[in-house]
Order: sequence, then C-alpha cells, then structure tokens
Amino acid sequence: MEDYDPKAFLLFGLQHFGLPVNTHEGNMVYLAGGYQIEIEGKSLFKLMQNGQVIGPFGGVEALCSFLKQDMALNQNE
Repeated sequence: MEDYDPKAFLLFGLQHFGLPVNTHEGNMVYLAGGYQIEIEGKSLFKLMQNGQVIGPFGGVEALCSFLKQDMALNQNE
C-alpha cells in the first residue's frame, strides 16, 4: 500500500461515479458547481463548495456518493 496515491484514487473514483473534474492542481480537485476537494491525507478529503466547508470524508466512495446525491439535488432546484 506504499504506492497508494490518494489523488489518483480520488480521480479514478470521481470518473467511476460519473463526476467530471474541471481541473486539478497540487492537492486540490475542482468540479462543476463550485465544488472543491482538498486531499488532506491518504484517505481524508475535505469537501468545499464556493469556499465553504461542507465536511470531511474518510474515503473516496463516501465522498463520491455524497457528491452524486448533492449535485442531483442542486440540479433539481
């Protein structure tokens, strides 16, 4: 597990869930809708939207599931 790259795994997870990435730089990943993800550790991610912290996530699957649901809710508003 030494080779584990949290950013690569996050990008893979986002693609798997059909969540397109606008851009990524360093430990930041930027998505549509003003969402930003900061990679804080091997399996710790901070989700923000328009600069406001939504919360920490301890895994890619939980983060992507939340994003998928939140983006769907925001589309319906």
